[in-house]
Amino acid sequence: MNTATSEDTIFNAPLGDTLGDRYLSYAMSTIMSRSLPDVRDGLKPVHRRLLYAMRQLKLNPDTGFKKCARVVGDVIGKYHPHGDQSVYDAMVRLSQEFAVRYPLVDGQGNFGNIDGDNAAAMRYTEARMTEVALALMEDIDKQTVDFRETYDGEEEEPTVMPANFPNLLANGAMGIAVGMATSIPPHNVDEICSALLHLIKTPNAGIAKLVDFIQGPDFPTGGTIVEPKESIIESYSTGRGSFRMRANWHVEPGSHGMYQIVVTEIPYQVADLIYNKRLPILGDVLDESSEDIRIVLEPKNRNIEPEMLMESLYKLTDFETRFSLNMNVLEGGKMPRVMNLREVLQAFLDHRQNVLIRRSKYRLEKIDHRLEV
Repeated sequence: MNTATSEDTIFNAPLGDTLGDRYLSYAMSTIMSRSLPDVRDGLKPVHRRLLYAMRQLKLNPDTGFKKCARVVGDVIGKYHPHGDQSVYDAMVRLSQEFAVRYPLVDGQGNFGNIDGDNAAAMRYTEARMTEVALALMEDIDKQTVDFRETYDGEEEEPTVMPANFPNLLANGAMGIAVGMATSIPPHNVDEICSALLHLIKTPNAGIAKLVDFIQGPDFPTGGTIVEPKESIIESYSTGRGSFRMRANWHVEPGSHGMYQIVVTEIPYQVADLIYNKRLPILGDVLDESSEDIRIVLEPKNRNIEPEMLMESLYKLTDFETRFSLNMNVLEGGKMPRVMNLREVLQAFLDHRQNVLIRRSKYRLEKIDHRLEV
């Protein structure tokens, strides 16, 4: 007679309840471990593990480069058991100056371009960390943050970085989880630090005052934000909203009264701008970009006003776009919540204060130990 072990026991349960439980577990896993950044260091787990693996390989800004395949191998083998391509894509993005305002990875080789061409395979490219990445991990070996076991229990990884750099607002974040998403544009780090200093001096500072320091997003590809200040304050007050932005351009005169419009800055994350559009007043579109963006627009004839041509392009193409703001972040690494600008800045200050206290305690313990010896 066979006796069923505890592993063989079959429980009868309603399908709806079981599916609900399983889906909730999956949703929470996606929210916590994949898609939403932590408000303290602005990183998702894959980025945190990438940087930590690069630190373990001693890929400092003043040392040599190592093959990206080596870094990706360490990440998926030790910390992040997911597909190698998704990890490499995350690494490539952290190095692209047109994608992140302050790159965390210094790449050598073909890491893609603004036109949408992909990076070379990871066996060809090499990488090391930037100074910004070093700042994010400053004092990590002085018990400033908690560590947890990796997925196989063989090593440890940090739950959050010490973050001596306001990465969440400086580099922004994009992510789609289950039932929620996040969309945070990049900002100017000098403006962020000014706002943080003001918040330290006057902890009850209102959003309107903070917007005097952080006047809006600062995108790596440039462009001009054409959003009323009241709307910007409203977006930062609720943590939700959007910013309307336009390409920057100037007119270059030609012969026989003709002219051409040269676009030097385009809205963030916009490639394939107008090559597929055929406007009756637009003669030709030339992409003369090299390191800098230079898109030349030639009108059909000289009687067309430059302003009228650009207004048409703003309406019909991505020369004018909206970038949405949804500051949905993990509070304390545990709870997803939409925060306003002041709450995000305060969470960063609280984290830095906690890091400072833990570092001081570590140093005192070292001194005590030395005196004992």
